[in-house]
Amino acid sequence: MISMKMKNSSDKIGVAVEAFLILLIISIIFLSATRILMFAVVEGKSMEPVLQTGDLVFVLKVPTSSIHVGDVVVYRKPSGEFVIHRTIKILNVGDKVVLVTKGDNNLIPDGQVSSQWIVGKVFSVGANVVKIPGVGYLTLCLKSVASDLQHSLIK
Repeated sequence: MISMKMKNSSDKIGVAVEAFLILLIISIIFLSATRILMFAVVEGKSMEPVLQTGDLVFVLKVPTSSIHVGDVVVYRKPSGEFVIHRTIKILNVGDKVVLVTKGDNNLIPDGQVSSQWIVGKVFSVGANVVKIPGVGYLTLCLKSVASDLQHSLIK
């Protein structure tokens, strides 16, 4: 009788976990489709040890007013390059808000980042950035192969 109760409890937990995962996947798909949630792959050492090359992070599109000092943000430079760095200051310059960001592993801040460049805020729970380690390596490999192919076609 005891083993039957334990099996039923185990089955209930399994069903609850499966239901949670299904709801999570549906939520991620919905949020991705609405551009509220995006994904970014970390490349480089500027955010070590918190973020490492190949980590996948979730990026929430939020108004600049909801970004605070200490938040990790993704921004796109005018050159098109994406950067994932921590907000260290928020300034009001005239009628505009600008962020000053810096990689945790960098000695020097990035300078002023226009609020127009901000893609979003990296999802975190408390002070901990939510990431999936190593998942982004496939994307980085494909990007490298595509770049090599493009360079060989140009020559």
